[in-house]
Amino acid sequence: MAKLKITQVRSKNGSTKRQIANLTSLGLRKMHQTVEVEKTPVTEGQIAKIRHLVEVEEI
Repeated sequence: MAKLKITQVRSKNGSTKRQIANLTSLGLRKMHQTVEVEKTPVTEGQIAKIRHLVEVEEI
């Protein structure tokens, strides 16, 4: 299955609790931190909710 490279580019300050929970569940804790996750419908849904906070690149 394909992987996604996700980098947090904007601060979570001012975000809703649900958006912060999505960042945390994807493994993003700090600005400019990058994680690799499997591309599944679940992760795509989480990314859709925080699209304005992250950059996504398909590997």
